[in-house]
Amino acid sequence: MKKLLLSLLFSMASMNAAFAQNVIESIAIDSGGRLSASLLVLETGQSLWILPDQAAPMQGVSKLPVVMAALAAVDKNKLKLEQKVTVSKEELIAAELASPLRDEHPDGNFKISLKELMHHAIVDNDGTANDVLLRLLGGPTAVMQYLAQLEIQDIKVLNTDKEMAKSWNMQYRNTGTPKAMIKLLQALQQGKALSPKARELLLKWMTDAETGPSSNTTPNPNAARIKALLPAGTAVAHKAGSSATHGSLTAAHNDVGIVTLPNGHHMVVAVFLTDSKAPHASRDLTIAKITKLGWDAWSKK
Repeated sequence: MKKLLLSLLFSMASMNAAFAQNVIESIAIDSGGRLSASLLVLETGQSLWILPDQAAPMQGVSKLPVVMAALAAVDKNKLKLEQKVTVSKEELIAAELASPLRDEHPDGNFKISLKELMHHAIVDNDGTANDVLLRLLGGPTAVMQYLAQLEIQDIKVLNTDKEMAKSWNMQYRNTGTPKAMIKLLQALQQGKALSPKARELLLKWMTDAETGPSSNTTPNPNAARIKALLPAGTAVAHKAGSSATHGSLTAAHNDVGIVTLPNGHHMVVAVFLTDSKAPHASRDLTIAKITKLGWDAWSKK
């Protein structure tokens, strides 16, 4: 009888997994672009995916490994959280890109702490802050070296935000796969990527990423996506990223993060929607539906 019950439970779990996999494929068909995604419950290994090895332009999501590399440099005493950094006018990014720092200091030549730079990069998706961090680290190569230390190969940070703004095709150089991003989030959540103090600080910033404009013209992508269909009060630490839309084409519409389930488990999520022709609200909903699919499947187990 016990063996029969276990067999039935296993069969039901397999059926549920198959159903969820079919749903995620249906969501992909309706996404208006190329959808790649991975979801993983860290404590149980339960997972869903679609094209997990497909590289996608990260846009603002690339600020997560940049800030992690900067925090790792603080851990090694190469940088200090409270050190003051001078930002020149030449380092301010273009007006069409998100940068509250540029909006507040249009003439540049101001001082700001390293900690504030990292906060702006994660919470406000600030391109100026991101590029100054890259300068302090010694360029994108330092981020790639940090990722290599974590044995992550399929996240590519090759260009600054300012460089990416120079041409439409440049944004396709800073790429990540869902599988690689899941590995990075797992390393963060499990304390393998940063010191406990740095990890706590970053997760707070990722949780603080809320609604509201990130510049005068660009809405903050953290306002919806992963969070949108989850119950109010759900703990979500995430980093979103988006490209501009040319004509009807949006090159990147993404969100990655860590969702705390009601049972205390942690679901890591990485969703990349590439070259979509769907409207903004529909792209947000695509990411929200995939996250909710994992929530419904695993929150009670």
